Parts: sequence; C-alpha cells; structure tokens
Amino acid sequence: MSDLRQYLRQDLMPHILCPGCGHGIALRSLLRVIDRGTIPLDRIVLVGGIGCSSRMVGYVDLRTVHTTHGRALTFATGIKLARPELEVIVVTGDGDGLGIGGNHLIHAARRDVDLTCLLLNNATYGMTGGQAAPTAAPGSRSTTTPGGAREPSFDACRLVEAAGASYVARGATSLPLALDAVIAGAIAHSGFSFVEILSDCPEFYGRYNALGRGPDMLQAQRSRVIGPRPEIQLGVLHQRPPALEVQAT
Repeated sequence: MSDLRQYLRQDLMPHILCPGCGHGIALRSLLRVIDRGTIPLDRIVLVGGIGCSSRMVGYVDLRTVHTTHGRALTFATGIKLARPELEVIVVTGDGDGLGIGGNHLIHAARRDVDLTCLLLNNATYGMTGGQAAPTAAPGSRSTTTPGGAREPSFDACRLVEAAGASYVARGATSLPLALDAVIAGAIAHSGFSFVEILSDCPEFYGRYNALGRGPDMLQAQRSRVIGPRPEIQLGVLHQRPPALEVQAT
C-alpha cells in the first residue's frame, strides 16, 4: 500500500479532530479503498456538509465540495445528474446527514440515486459543543439532554433501507479492515449506497457519559460488534439490484 499522505492537503494540517476521535480511522479507511481501487482520481468527487465528519472532505487532495448544513446529498445529487460519469461520495455525520439533512437522506434513498453516502455516527454534534444527535441512545447525556435523552434513537440503516436504498451496510472504527470492505462494496455498487460508520467522540459524548478516553471507547465499541451474538450487526445488511436496473429489465 502506498503512503496515504499523498491524498492529503498537507498545507491544511494540523486537522481539527480531537485526540481519540474515531473519524480519522474512518478517513484512513476511505483513503485505503481509493488507493486500492481502479477509479481514476480525477473521476472521484467527495462532498461534505457541516460538522467534524464533513470537515474531513476538505483535507483530501481530490475534487471536493464543502456545502451547507444538511445539504450535502442535494449537492451530490446535482453533481451526479450533471456529470453521471463521476464517482460521487458523500461524507456526513449523524447530525448533518440524519438530523438537519434527514429529509434529503430519505429522498436520496427513495430515488436510489447512484452515489455513496458514508454517515459517521458518534451520537453527538461535536463541532458545536456536544448536543444530542438523532442517534444518541436513550438516557445518554449531552448539553441539550443534561438529564438524559428521552427520545428513541434512529436506526439509520433501517431507515434508509425502508426508504429504498439498494445497498445498506454498517461498519465500525474498531474494526477498520471490515470497514474497508463495506466502503469498497458501496462504491462498487450502482444505486444509492449507504454505510453507517460507528465512530467515537471522547471529547463530548464520552466525557458527558463517563465513558473514558478514546482507547476505552474503542474497546467498548468493539465489545458490542464482535462475538457470536453481537449487540450491533455489522457488514452488508441489505443489497438488491438498483432501481434503474430493475426498471430497465
């Protein structure tokens, strides 16, 4: 494998991610997939919205678009419609993509738009101080839920599958090689490909919920996703032929 630093804009370093943040692991996984793939680099477009996860797009030395809050999928859809030969990859977070941009996520899945959406789930709005995201577990504390979240959390994968996505998968930063596999599968799939990436935010979610430092949260995450009966299922959860292919036959 080549030096992945060749894909980074060194002039923008150091990055904004806090120590222990899982997002760097997710970015490295995406860059490994790009490095091993066969898609010409000038055909790849990365699109991000607002948030710690979306900010990662700006560090990559490829064609990138930094958009408004919650609107990454709408910009990405426009790019794909105008230039269908491009490989469009959206990097978003649970706040940007599922909270503020949740409506666009549902309709992108319903239309089965041929693009890839990587949604990093750390259960918090990290960039703005640790507010509860739609994926925050009931009872979890944040700046907006100091007494513990009372609402049920979204299962992002079930949501987009029900809306019509033709490829749905989940990966975790505690198992980076398995994460590589589902990202590669998403990019190779024609149709709307969605990958939820379980990540960690020690600075806000971890601190407010007394979960320890980055390594502690990573180990806790690993214990929930491995074993004969894991609490959280990883891998490809749903895959079918894309909608346009079905219509064509």
